[in-house]
Amino acid sequence: MDLAELLNSLSETSGVSGYETMAADLIAERWLPMADEIRRDALGNVIALKKGKGHGKLLLAAHIDEIGLMVKKIDENGFIRFATVGGFDFRTLVAQEVTIHGKEDLRGVIGAKPPHLQSPNDQKKAYPKDEFYIDVGLKREKVDELVRIGDIITINRQVQKLAGQRYAGKSFDDRACVVMLTACFERLTQINHNLDVYLVATVQEEVGTRGALVSSYGINPDLAVAVDVCHGEFPGVRSDKGFILGKGPVISMGPDTHPRILDKLKEVADEGKIPYQLDASTSARGTDAWAIQIARSGVACSLLSLPLRYMHTSVETLDLGDIKEGGRLLAEFALKADRQFVEGLPCF
Repeated sequence: MDLAELLNSLSETSGVSGYETMAADLIAERWLPMADEIRRDALGNVIALKKGKGHGKLLLAAHIDEIGLMVKKIDENGFIRFATVGGFDFRTLVAQEVTIHGKEDLRGVIGAKPPHLQSPNDQKKAYPKDEFYIDVGLKREKVDELVRIGDIITINRQVQKLAGQRYAGKSFDDRACVVMLTACFERLTQINHNLDVYLVATVQEEVGTRGALVSSYGINPDLAVAVDVCHGEFPGVRSDKGFILGKGPVISMGPDTHPRILDKLKEVADEGKIPYQLDASTSARGTDAWAIQIARSGVACSLLSLPLRYMHTSVETLDLGDIKEGGRLLAEFALKADRQFVEGLPCF
């Protein structure tokens, strides 16, 4: 599969938390030819099964929802006020192009008072949240025909190919990791692995890791690896906070990682000459790993991360090579984990 094309398609498809249908439909279509079974649960998670020898159940999860906006009010002049869905930094929204998904898709721009009209004191401050609005170029009467309170709004941004294997775009958090699962899925179709592997594109991560919680409860896996993004290095980021793009995925160490899975991931990576980085993660990070870990009576879990610059903006930047190597690591882990390994997990 062309991973760059899939990354592009997923990035540019709408799928705000709670409204993931279009993005979920796309990945379900791409996974269907490789899956032994595929289904959607009541919350909307896409769950694909690649059967192994039945020596245990491995869950691999990455969330498919994106942060976005929601129509809150239409004023008397047709300007649209909005709320955020997920963790947007309002400072990044000035002058963005958007699409309002109403009765029909409607293009708009997020306007703000230009510096010429600001007082010298205001020029030194960030724009107040209550001054943000969307201009669609229509009068109130026409906006009322096309837009309803509660309609979802997404940033309108095309993926940009940068130098080498670098790409920039929106919603790479976490659809780039769904692409990583897809790379893993392809490799699994070529190998005879021990575990039954459940690949899940989870929903509503950005508003509380809800999809991971219910899907892991339903699957009841023996072990799991959640895949999400972490901060890539760039100017202004401390060296202990950012990871190098192009140097491989990041294996987490800490309360979110079962020690035996950690050792196995490093072992598999070393044997396969798969580059990786290590992250000492000692606090809750709000990833699917934390939800999976506490499902039912607990799941032996780990977190694998993809370095990403400019997280939660419309120009998130990554290296495609890290996605490929992450997919290879997950597939090799599924190959090397057997019944003996699964049965030894309760013994720390």
